[in-house]
Amino acid sequence: MTQQTLNNDQLNDQIVSFEDEPLILVDSDDNVLGYDSKAACHDGDGLLHRAFSIFLFNSAGQLMLQKRSTQKRLWPGYWSNSCCSHPRRGESDQEAADRRIQEELAVAPALTFLFRFEYQADFGEPGAEHELCSIYAAKSDAQVSVNVNEVAEWKFIDVDELDNELANNPDAYSPWLKLEWPRIREQHWETIQNL
Repeated sequence: MTQQTLNNDQLNDQIVSFEDEPLILVDSDDNVLGYDSKAACHDGDGLLHRAFSIFLFNSAGQLMLQKRSTQKRLWPGYWSNSCCSHPRRGESDQEAADRRIQEELAVAPALTFLFRFEYQADFGEPGAEHELCSIYAAKSDAQVSVNVNEVAEWKFIDVDELDNELANNPDAYSPWLKLEWPRIREQHWETIQNL
């Protein structure tokens, strides 16, 4: 595992998340039903909306994980995949993923689509996620510059170590990572190795 300490040239503080940003409401078949604010989409049990997760690997085969900012409404301070967010009204999943990885990590790798799945996860009083989530992977050795409003810490981790962590310390990780990672390992690992 490579732990990263942050210095001033690795940080940016641009505000990139807004509670009133218009997210895309969909059904389970990805048909657009309308639009609502990010805040409304995460209230109660959550409204089903489009989302994406990105898994960024380096040339050594390690995965970048981020610890979610303590400013986050849902799962603050939890370790999660490299980058995740939502397409906004008028954006495709791919356009949104390309935008967000630059806003959050200041890198622009070529993203490879892996799969899409639906999940719902409750975080109690603060709300829930209910997402139709597109999963992307990429490989890059470019210098990461994390957005401090989104990322509290980050590190590269060996994949076997992550497998062990999720088995032995699952409560430290976001629910979507715990759903996405086993599927990547079981069904999409050849694609990851060929990035």
